[in-house]
Amino acid sequence: MGLIVLLIVGGVLGWLASIVMRTDAQQGVFLNIVVGIVGAMLGGFLLGPLLGGGSITNGISAGSLVVSFLGALILLAIVNLVRRGSVR
Repeated sequence: MGLIVLLIVGGVLGWLASIVMRTDAQQGVFLNIVVGIVGAMLGGFLLGPLLGGGSITNGISAGSLVVSFLGALILLAIVNLVRRGSVR
């Protein structure tokens, strides 16, 4: 059951991050899930110690959702920087 919740929450967070970064039209459902989960791990690794929250891979709480969302935003910014040469 935890894997299904992780996929759903990761997909929603990836979708919200892609809307904020204006890349939603270029991504599908699969890439939104990947961005959400990888961004959650990135956010948990980079921002977790700074903000005091973990990632959604450790459990779902308000702090972990914020950290995971910020991680997804950072991941999309890095991808945009590599692809286009600008964060946008």
